[in-house]
Amino acid sequence: MRPRHRPPVTLRPAPAAPPPEPPGPPAPLAAPVAGPADLEREAGVARLFELHYSSMLRLAVLLGADDPENVVAEAYYQIYRRWRRLKDVAAAEAYLRSTVCNLTRMRIRHLQVARRHEEQPASPPEPTVASAESTALLREDQRVLIDALQQLPARQREALVLRHWLGLKEAEIAAAMGISRGSVKTHTSRGIAALTQAMEARR
Repeated sequence: MRPRHRPPVTLRPAPAAPPPEPPGPPAPLAAPVAGPADLEREAGVARLFELHYSSMLRLAVLLGADDPENVVAEAYYQIYRRWRRLKDVAAAEAYLRSTVCNLTRMRIRHLQVARRHEEQPASPPEPTVASAESTALLREDQRVLIDALQQLPARQREALVLRHWLGLKEAEIAAAMGISRGSVKTHTSRGIAALTQAMEARR
């Protein structure tokens, strides 16, 4: 029996897949939604900056900070972080003032320790140049008085600056310095005596 002749089978190519569509624009990132507490903090810190930045900068300068702008900026950053923890938002100015005092005191101590431990430099260090903003804030003050003030111990200097430059009461000074009102009186009286003696010696 003769086998049947089968026609050759022709394989058709599979239809080509459609080209992939170009990627579309990335989905926009959802902006964080600020709640009422966040908006209140932003507005409160901005208002605090507007009202008290100059006086806080003056305070840092008079207390002897070598970088008063950074000290005040750090103080505002700290109060921004702790805004929700403040029991009384109205006391934010006092908290800010206390923070500037503490940061300046820490900065001065750090510089004193660093200077004691550093090796004798090969060449004299370049003098610190005060910023134009700091210089402008001090133009109205007598330079001799400022120089004499910088020679006082830190606590006496703080008490005098807070009392006679910022016009604070004893209770406010005590809160800013973290000491008792009796200690405020002691530092103030000793500071005035030392400052008077230094001013008379310069005449």
